[in-house]
This record gives sequence, structure tokens and C-alpha cells, in this order.
Amino acid sequence: MLATVVPVAFSTTAGAAGTLSAEQAKAAQIEAQIQQTGQQVDALDQRYQAAIAKKAGLDAQIRVTTTQIDHSLSTIAKDKATLHNAAIEAYVTGGASVATDALFSGSQTSALDSSVYNQVVTGDLNTSMAELHTAVAQLDAERQTLSSEDAQAAEAVTTAHLAFQRGQALETQLRSALAQVKGQIATLVARQRAAANAAAQAVAETVLASAPQSATPPPPPAAGGAGAVAVHAAETQLGVAYVWAAEDPGVGFDCSGLTAWAWGQAGVYLPHYSGAQMADSTPVPTSDLQPGDLLFYGPGGDTHVAMYVGGGMMIEATFPGTVVRIDPVRFGTTFAGAGRP
Repeated sequence: MLATVVPVAFSTTAGAAGTLSAEQAKAAQIEAQIQQTGQQVDALDQRYQAAIAKKAGLDAQIRVTTTQIDHSLSTIAKDKATLHNAAIEAYVTGGASVATDALFSGSQTSALDSSVYNQVVTGDLNTSMAELHTAVAQLDAERQTLSSEDAQAAEAVTTAHLAFQRGQALETQLRSALAQVKGQIATLVARQRAAANAAAQAVAETVLASAPQSATPPPPPAAGGAGAVAVHAAETQLGVAYVWAAEDPGVGFDCSGLTAWAWGQAGVYLPHYSGAQMADSTPVPTSDLQPGDLLFYGPGGDTHVAMYVGGGMMIEATFPGTVVRIDPVRFGTTFAGAGRP
């Protein structure tokens, strides 16, 4: 029996009290229900297959029994005609026929006696017919029993199939609910990211506007416009998917793979690791950022790297499920500094 599984209630629009954690909890609950329902549907499918197999077996038995009945009825008709014809022949020929001697053994001298004919027709014939009719009756009773069981098996097949269909419908309903909740989660994540980006942009503009000039001379700009070449190369990969540990143009990049490949197009080698790229770069104050400069996050730059493209924006391969894109520069607690290859 399919267990009752009630889909989690959810709102199709984000309410004021809606939170990302609440939607994620809903998604987890629905996924658990989908797994439970899927297991039940699989079990129902097996029961349905078993019911079909049982009915098929009963159908085969009914066909065998019906064939036996038909064969017995044919035998009755054939034997009845044979005995009847033999009796007539004996009556006509007076028992002279060799073929009928066995029928009229002990009655050779009175073959014309009607009692011999009556013995064959009403005695031997009736006895033989009675035995065959008894066999037919037994087979017919067996067939009726099988037919009753077959009707029950057919009902079981129908019941199992309906249960299987209900299970499938419930699983479909749950998957639809999960898709909507995941859409809600995506909306909340997008809103959070937009808010974070806006806040980061505001901080970036403030920092860039008010950052004091360094007492030491700023690092020289990228020689020969290499930074611009690197930016242009990176921008040709906009929309390419984030792929972990990848550095494959047109196919996929992770964060350090994108910056290493882009600077490689400008003739500058960078290792495929953000921390090593920070170690190999000349530190740059945020007040002197130029296109092509790298922005590092995490201790020693070991968490993430992006490339400054100008105007307070940077290009980056962020995380799985995203693509190479241009975002506002983020200056937050994880920002570790900028560097020029």
C-alpha cells in the first residue's frame, strides 16, 4: 500500500519572512519524500509485475484445461459414432464382421437378436460415454475454478497498476514542488548576491575615492599593455562555465585557471593556483588598480582570484554552477590584496 506522503507547503513568491535557510529546509524535506516515494513506487512496480505473471500463469492453465475438454468432447463424439456404427453393422450382418466380433463375443449365434444391439448401444456405449462425461465435468469444474481465480488475478493486476500510477503521480507532484522551491532558493540567492554586490560596489567606490596615496612609488603599469591583452583575452571567455581545476578556453575555467590562461595570452606565465599567483605578483594598492591587475581573496590569496577590468569591475570564474562574468569589485573581510603580474 502506498504510504501517504503530503508535499511540503510553500509559497510561490518570497514573503517578507521567507529566508534562504527555510527554503533550503523545505527542499531537503521534499527530496527526502521523493526518495521515500521512489522506493515505494519501485516496490509497487514489482508487485504489479508479480500480479501480471500470476494472471499469465492462470491464463495458460485455463488454455490447457479448455484444450483437454475440447479433446474429450471430440473423443466422446468419435467413440459414440464408432460404437454406434459397429452396432448397426453387427445388427445388419448378424455379427459376421470381423471388426464387430469383439463387440458381440458370446453372442455370435444370436447376432440378429435386438438385445445384442441394445447391449452395445445402451450398455457399452452408455458406460463409455458416462466415463467421458464425468471427465469433462471434472475438467469443466476445474476450468470454472481457474476462471474465478483468473478474475481475482485480473482485479489484482488492475489494483496494483492503479497503485503504481498513483505513486508515479505523487512522485511527479513532489518533483514539481521541489523545482518551485529550488526556484525560490535561486531567487533568494540572487537577491542576496545583488545586495552583497551593491554593498561591495559602494565600499569599492569609497575605498578607491578615499584611499591614501602610498608613500612608496606605485608599481609600474603592465609593460607593453600586457594587462589590456589579458583583460581582452578573459573577456572572450564570458559565459564559459565554471569547471573545477579547468583551464580550457571555450569549455571551462576555475578562478585561477581563467587568470593564468588570460595572462598567458599576454606572454606572462602564472601558476594555476591563486595563492601562488599572489606570491608571484607585485603588490598594488587599491588606489592604483589598472586593468589586468589581480584581486586576491582569503589568507595569502588561497581562496579566490579575479582580474580587474576597470571602472570598479572585475572578471571572474566564481564557483560551480556559474559562468565567467563581470562583477563589481568586492572589498570585504576576505579581500587579501591586489597584485600585478
